[in-house]
Amino acid sequence: MIRFDNVYKSYGRGQDALKNVSLEIEEGELVFLTGHSGAGKSTLLRLIALVERVTRGQVIVDGRNLERVPRRQIPYYRRRIGFIFQEHRLLANRSVFHNVALPLVVAGHRSTETQKRVRAALDKVGLLAKEKVPPRSLSSGEQQRVGIARAVVNRPRILLADEPTGNLDPALSVDILKLFGQFNDIGVTVLIATHDLELIRQQNHRRIALSSGQVCAVG
Repeated sequence: MIRFDNVYKSYGRGQDALKNVSLEIEEGELVFLTGHSGAGKSTLLRLIALVERVTRGQVIVDGRNLERVPRRQIPYYRRRIGFIFQEHRLLANRSVFHNVALPLVVAGHRSTETQKRVRAALDKVGLLAKEKVPPRSLSSGEQQRVGIARAVVNRPRILLADEPTGNLDPALSVDILKLFGQFNDIGVTVLIATHDLELIRQQNHRRIALSSGQVCAVG
Protein backbone atom coordinates (compact mmCIF):
# COMPACT_ATOMS: atom_id res chain seq x y z
CA MET A 1 0.00 0.00 0.00
CA ILE A 2 2.73 2.48 1.07
CA ARG A 3 6.41 1.84 0.37
CA PHE A 4 9.51 3.99 0.85
CA ASP A 5 12.59 2.89 -1.07
CA ASN A 6 15.86 4.54 0.04
CA VAL A 7 14.16 7.90 0.51
CA TYR A 8 16.08 11.09 1.24
CA LYS A 9 14.53 14.49 1.91
CA SER A 10 16.87 17.47 2.17
CA TYR A 11 16.14 21.14 2.81
CA GLY A 12 19.50 22.52 1.77
CA ARG A 13 22.67 23.40 3.70
CA GLY A 14 23.18 19.71 4.42
CA GLN A 15 19.98 19.46 6.46
CA ASP A 16 18.54 15.99 5.84
CA ALA A 17 15.07 15.50 7.29
CA LEU A 18 15.03 11.88 6.06
CA LYS A 19 18.04 9.74 5.24
CA ASN A 20 17.86 6.43 3.37
CA VAL A 21 14.41 5.53 4.70
CA SER A 22 12.97 2.23 3.53
CA LEU A 23 9.72 0.89 4.98
CA GLU A 24 6.45 -0.72 3.99
CA ILE A 25 2.91 -0.37 5.32
CA GLU A 26 0.34 -2.93 4.22
CA GLU A 27 -3.17 -2.07 3.13
CA GLY A 28 -5.51 -1.99 6.12
CA GLU A 29 -2.74 -1.62 8.72
CA LEU A 30 -2.72 0.82 11.63
CA VAL A 31 0.88 1.87 12.30
CA PHE A 32 2.41 4.28 14.81
CA LEU A 33 5.30 6.44 13.67
CA THR A 34 7.40 7.48 16.66
CA GLY A 35 10.52 9.52 17.35
CA HIS A 36 11.80 12.66 19.00
CA SER A 37 10.85 16.15 17.82
CA GLY A 38 12.66 16.71 14.53
CA ALA A 39 13.09 12.98 13.86
CA GLY A 40 11.35 13.28 10.49
CA LYS A 41 7.83 12.06 11.31
CA SER A 42 5.98 15.04 9.83
CA THR A 43 8.20 15.06 6.75
CA LEU A 44 7.40 11.41 6.10
CA LEU A 45 3.65 12.09 6.28
CA ARG A 46 3.97 15.12 4.02
CA LEU A 47 5.73 13.03 1.38
CA ILE A 48 2.87 10.51 1.40
CA ALA A 49 0.34 13.33 1.02
CA LEU A 50 2.42 14.94 -1.76
CA VAL A 51 2.70 18.15 0.21
CA GLU A 52 6.41 17.75 -0.52
CA ARG A 53 8.46 15.58 -2.87
CA VAL A 54 11.47 13.40 -2.19
CA THR A 55 15.01 14.58 -2.87
CA ARG A 56 16.10 11.07 -3.75
CA GLY A 57 14.51 7.61 -3.70
CA GLN A 58 10.92 6.53 -4.29
CA VAL A 59 7.60 6.73 -2.46
CA ILE A 60 5.11 4.20 -3.84
CA VAL A 61 1.44 4.46 -2.83
CA ASP A 62 -0.96 1.82 -4.09
CA GLY A 63 1.52 0.86 -6.80
CA ARG A 64 2.04 4.41 -8.01
CA ASN A 65 5.37 6.23 -7.89
CA LEU A 66 4.52 9.64 -6.45
CA GLU A 67 7.35 11.32 -8.36
CA ARG A 68 5.39 10.59 -11.53
CA VAL A 69 2.22 12.35 -10.34
CA PRO A 70 1.97 15.65 -12.28
CA ARG A 71 1.27 18.80 -10.29
CA ARG A 72 -2.19 19.16 -11.84
CA GLN A 73 -3.19 15.69 -10.60
CA ILE A 74 -2.11 16.22 -6.98
CA PRO A 75 -5.54 17.51 -5.80
CA TYR A 76 -7.20 14.38 -7.22
CA TYR A 77 -4.59 12.13 -5.61
CA ARG A 78 -5.15 13.79 -2.23
CA ARG A 79 -8.85 12.93 -2.29
CA ARG A 80 -7.80 9.40 -1.37
CA ILE A 81 -5.98 10.67 1.72
CA GLY A 82 -7.27 12.17 4.95
CA PHE A 83 -4.79 14.36 6.87
CA ILE A 84 -5.28 15.29 10.52
CA PHE A 85 -3.18 18.00 12.16
CA GLN A 86 -2.33 18.59 15.80
CA GLU A 87 -3.51 22.21 15.64
CA HIS A 88 -6.90 21.44 14.02
CA ARG A 89 -6.68 24.18 11.32
CA LEU A 90 -10.42 24.85 11.45
CA LEU A 91 -12.04 27.91 9.89
CA ALA A 92 -13.17 30.09 12.81
CA ASN A 93 -15.80 31.98 10.78
CA ARG A 94 -17.55 28.81 9.56
CA SER A 95 -19.80 26.35 11.38
CA VAL A 96 -18.72 22.84 12.28
CA PHE A 97 -20.84 21.58 9.36
CA HIS A 98 -19.14 23.86 6.84
CA ASN A 99 -15.67 23.01 8.14
CA VAL A 100 -16.32 19.31 7.56
CA ALA A 101 -18.02 19.95 4.21
CA LEU A 102 -15.08 21.89 2.75
CA PRO A 103 -13.32 18.93 1.02
CA LEU A 104 -16.59 17.88 -0.62
CA VAL A 105 -17.36 21.42 -1.78
CA VAL A 106 -13.89 21.69 -3.32
CA ALA A 107 -14.39 18.32 -5.02
CA GLY A 108 -17.69 19.49 -6.53
CA HIS A 109 -20.10 17.11 -4.82
CA ARG A 110 -23.81 17.84 -5.04
CA SER A 111 -25.45 19.50 -2.04
CA THR A 112 -27.57 16.48 -1.13
CA GLU A 113 -24.56 14.16 -1.17
CA THR A 114 -22.51 16.67 0.82
CA GLN A 115 -25.14 16.94 3.53
CA LYS A 116 -25.45 13.17 3.77
CA ARG A 117 -21.70 12.59 4.06
CA VAL A 118 -21.03 15.46 6.48
CA ARG A 119 -23.74 14.35 8.88
CA ALA A 120 -22.56 10.75 8.70
CA ALA A 121 -18.99 11.85 9.52
CA LEU A 122 -20.12 14.06 12.40
CA ASP A 123 -22.29 11.27 13.76
CA LYS A 124 -19.27 8.94 13.65
CA VAL A 125 -17.23 11.30 15.85
CA GLY A 126 -20.17 12.09 18.15
CA LEU A 127 -20.70 15.72 17.13
CA LEU A 128 -23.83 15.67 14.98
CA ALA A 129 -25.70 17.75 17.56
CA LYS A 130 -23.12 20.54 17.20
CA GLU A 131 -23.09 20.89 13.42
CA LYS A 132 -24.33 24.50 13.51
CA VAL A 133 -21.96 25.91 16.14
CA PRO A 134 -18.62 27.65 15.45
CA PRO A 135 -15.43 25.72 16.29
CA ARG A 136 -14.42 28.26 18.97
CA SER A 137 -17.35 27.10 21.11
CA LEU A 138 -15.95 23.56 21.27
CA SER A 139 -13.41 22.01 23.60
CA SER A 140 -9.98 21.07 22.28
CA GLY A 141 -10.97 17.41 22.09
CA GLU A 142 -14.14 18.28 20.18
CA GLN A 143 -12.18 20.45 17.75
CA GLN A 144 -9.85 17.54 17.10
CA ARG A 145 -12.85 15.32 16.37
CA VAL A 146 -14.12 17.92 13.88
CA GLY A 147 -10.71 17.69 12.21
CA ILE A 148 -11.06 13.92 12.04
CA ALA A 149 -14.56 14.18 10.56
CA ARG A 150 -13.23 16.57 7.89
CA ALA A 151 -10.39 14.15 7.11
CA VAL A 152 -12.70 11.16 6.61
CA VAL A 153 -15.67 12.83 4.92
CA ASN A 154 -14.17 12.07 1.50
CA ARG A 155 -13.99 8.37 2.46
CA PRO A 156 -10.22 8.14 2.05
CA ARG A 157 -8.31 4.89 1.75
CA ILE A 158 -5.41 6.31 3.80
CA LEU A 159 -5.63 8.35 7.00
CA LEU A 160 -2.54 10.28 8.15
CA ALA A 161 -2.44 11.91 11.59
CA ASP A 162 0.37 14.21 12.73
CA GLU A 163 0.55 14.31 16.55
CA PRO A 164 -3.27 14.21 16.83
CA THR A 165 -3.23 13.85 20.62
CA GLY A 166 -0.40 16.31 21.34
CA ASN A 167 -2.67 18.93 22.93
CA LEU A 168 -5.06 16.55 24.69
CA ASP A 169 -5.15 15.05 28.15
CA PRO A 170 -4.63 11.27 28.51
CA ALA A 171 -8.34 10.36 28.66
CA LEU A 172 -9.18 12.34 25.52
CA SER A 173 -6.12 10.89 23.78
CA VAL A 174 -7.42 7.38 24.35
CA ASP A 175 -10.82 8.38 22.93
CA ILE A 176 -9.19 9.80 19.79
CA LEU A 177 -7.16 6.62 19.27
CA LYS A 178 -10.35 4.57 19.59
CA LEU A 179 -11.79 6.61 16.73
CA PHE A 180 -8.77 5.82 14.57
CA GLY A 181 -9.22 2.16 15.45
CA GLN A 182 -12.84 2.27 14.29
CA PHE A 183 -11.81 3.65 10.89
CA ASN A 184 -9.08 1.03 10.65
CA ASP A 185 -11.67 -1.67 11.43
CA ILE A 186 -13.49 -0.81 8.20
CA GLY A 187 -10.33 -1.13 6.11
CA VAL A 188 -8.78 2.34 6.19
CA THR A 189 -4.98 2.31 6.32
CA VAL A 190 -3.95 4.53 9.26
CA LEU A 191 -0.54 6.05 10.00
CA ILE A 192 -0.25 8.05 13.24
CA ALA A 193 2.82 10.13 14.09
CA THR A 194 3.26 10.56 17.84
CA HIS A 195 5.93 10.97 20.50
CA ASP A 196 3.60 9.67 23.25
CA LEU A 197 5.20 6.27 23.90
CA GLU A 198 3.14 5.68 27.03
CA LEU A 199 -0.06 5.99 25.03
CA ILE A 200 0.94 3.60 22.25
CA ARG A 201 2.16 0.97 24.73
CA GLN A 202 -1.54 0.42 25.39
CA GLN A 203 -2.16 -0.32 21.70
CA ASN A 204 -1.51 -3.60 19.92
CA HIS A 205 -0.24 -2.17 16.63
CA ARG A 206 3.07 -2.06 14.79
CA ARG A 207 5.48 0.79 15.48
CA ILE A 208 8.09 2.37 13.22
CA ALA A 209 10.62 4.50 15.10
CA LEU A 210 12.64 7.33 13.54
CA SER A 211 15.77 8.97 14.91
CA SER A 212 17.51 11.87 13.17
CA GLY A 213 15.72 11.09 9.91
CA GLN A 214 16.48 7.37 9.87
CA VAL A 215 14.45 4.27 10.72
CA CYS A 216 15.96 2.93 13.95
CA ALA A 217 13.40 0.29 14.97
CA VAL A 218 10.39 -1.55 13.58
CA GLY A 219 8.19 -3.70 15.75
